Amino acid sequence: MNCPVPTPRYDTITLAHGGGGTLTASLIRDVFLPAFGAHAPSPHDATAFALGGRRAAFTTDSYVVQPLFFPGGDIGSLAVNGTVNDLLMAGAKPLALTAGFILEEGLPIETLQRVAASMRAAAATAGVSIIAGDTKVIGRASGDGLYVNTSGVGEIVVTEPLAPERIRPGDVILLTGDVGRHGIAVMAQRHGLAFDPPVASDCASLHAPLLELFAVGPVPHCARDLTRGGLGGALCELADAAGLAFRIDEAAIPVEKPVRGACELLGFDPLFVANEGCAAIFVAPADAAAALAVLKRHPATARALAIGEVAAGRGVSARTALGTVRRLAAPSGEQLPRIC
Repeated sequence: MNCPVPTPRYDTITLAHGGGGTLTASLIRDVFLPAFGAHAPSPHDATAFALGGRRAAFTTDSYVVQPLFFPGGDIGSLAVNGTVNDLLMAGAKPLALTAGFILEEGLPIETLQRVAASMRAAAATAGVSIIAGDTKVIGRASGDGLYVNTSGVGEIVVTEPLAPERIRPGDVILLTGDVGRHGIAVMAQRHGLAFDPPVASDCASLHAPLLELFAVGPVPHCARDLTRGGLGGALCELADAAGLAFRIDEAAIPVEKPVRGACELLGFDPLFVANEGCAAIFVAPADAAAALAVLKRHPATARALAIGEVAAGRGVSARTALGTVRRLAAPSGEQLPRIC
């Protein structure tokens, strides 16, 4: 089976601990595409390519989260789950990963062992193997102890691509869980903030529910994990790419009480705080109930619900608990840097 020439996807780049959509778009347009390829960027963090007559997907990502360990996860589980989820969003079954480690001189070996064990456990849970790797050591005080790069390859198992251009007016927008937990969990650990109850990251692989949807249906039109920019950022990006309007019910979106409290205290919008185990999924209206039934069978997506619909028009609008409507705008930077 033939597959189009791979179209590159370059993930968010942060400069001076900032960054965001506008900067990323300009870097892709002005630096990376002229250097590496003339094709438009892929709609996913994974790019499709042909491999021996089969359709495959490939992705790579680097993780610089601080601190290395946080409630609900660590840099190792984050790296594995993030790469697995990137492949899933492209309609691929994850098969194998590689891992590269940038180690700062003086890093305790116990820390590296703990991260490696976490990666092994996350990979086993997701049904993938880590088959190759590399290590490099940098000078003391030249980094933050440990950086991890993971790359992954998977087999595309859906007939039609999961892509913004397949989103249609009338499609139902499903959310697989509550929002904002990962960003707040990392920030709280970083700054020594205590919440009651504590906030734990939602860091998890979505392999089980997504692979069931791919295998038995209903297959989504599009899916996007809610990492950089959170739910709001993902919806704004997809609405722009699809050339359609997304209407969501903000009051229906689950936000844990301590997450909401932290956002109100610190001036964050929970819709734009990152997750690492949550996705927005677009399905045909007739498929919404069946898709939700599949999602609710799996622990990682047990809280899945419908939050809105697609209509003609442009942009993203959210109906608030007060009955007013606000327009969501794509973030120009990250609210919480260094969370992945």
